[in-house]
Amino acid sequence: MRMVFVPGFSQTTASWSGVLAHLPLRSDATAIEIPNAPTFEATADALATEAGPGLWIGYSMGGRLALAAALRHPELVQALVLVSATAGIEAAADRHARVIEDDARATDVEARGVNAFLNDWLTQPMFANVPPNAPGLNERRTLSPAHLAHQLRALGPGVMPSYWGRLHELQIPVLLVSATLDAKFDAVNDRMATLIPAAQRTRIAGGHALAQEAPGALAEAIIAFTQTIRS
Repeated sequence: MRMVFVPGFSQTTASWSGVLAHLPLRSDATAIEIPNAPTFEATADALATEAGPGLWIGYSMGGRLALAAALRHPELVQALVLVSATAGIEAAADRHARVIEDDARATDVEARGVNAFLNDWLTQPMFANVPPNAPGLNERRTLSPAHLAHQLRALGPGVMPSYWGRLHELQIPVLLVSATLDAKFDAVNDRMATLIPAAQRTRIAGGHALAQEAPGALAEAIIAFTQTIRS
């Protein structure tokens, strides 16, 4: 099955290069950039148009977009791997608070530039275990402030619809991947697994950014998942 990889916030396709390098040589796999569409769901639609059918693998923001694409375009997303992702923020007040928070971040990156913003962003505890030479780190710094600001304002969890009430609609195989050191998303994924009919669940040693911290282990999990789909 063709594999489509969707990067997370402030990432490029290079962020998946470590995982792609661990796939079998004959794998039909590609990573795609996040389109510059005006809204969260419009971005998911644009991704669906560009990526086409296959097994979609999305990390964090890319996972949220892949989930939206699976719900909005079930004819294209034939199977799904969500890495360190969530189905959204349920409470309207919490979504509003996150919108304000991400708008402040967008204003910050516009004012200080990408390098200064990423220097602070990557010092968060959730990224503490990302190696300094991790795939895609240098490429992130080539992005424009406007690009990152747009992602924060248009693609953040606050503007994303809550899909918790729709997870039961997923009639495709779904693998939920979380990290052993990422307690928040580990608990989120446990809950998602109870609501998705054909969910499979795995944990990988590391922190939130598994594609950078443990690309080999993540690739192995994806390969094992594809084997269960074919069996």
